Amino acid sequence: MAGAAVGAPLRYLTDRAVQARHDTVFPWGTFTVNAAGCLVLGLVTGAVTAGAASSQVQLLLGTGLCGALTTYSTFSYETLRLAEGGARFLAAANVLGSVLAGLGAVWAGTALAQALWG
Repeated sequence: MAGAAVGAPLRYLTDRAVQARHDTVFPWGTFTVNAAGCLVLGLVTGAVTAGAASSQVQLLLGTGLCGALTTYSTFSYETLRLAEGGARFLAAANVLGSVLAGLGAVWAGTALAQALWG
């Protein structure tokens, strides 16, 4: 609960701050929090795997913080909204970009953990 209590407001504030800087219908705020959450989750998982962090840290940060920071439901809703609004290219770009950014971020997080604690 403690991780989620930080992650949920962080998601909202980050989303609003990022989206306010972009004058576009593309959901940059959600894209950003999801990629950031993947990076943190990769780093935490890598740290636990290397023995540098405990399973309690993984629950606090991985499940709590990242679980509340990231949002699959908002990603899905915003993608559907783009497609229904006629912005099919942006909807497809959101899906492809989010998946690639998420996978790249989690890979980068685990690679960073390996470099630090491997």
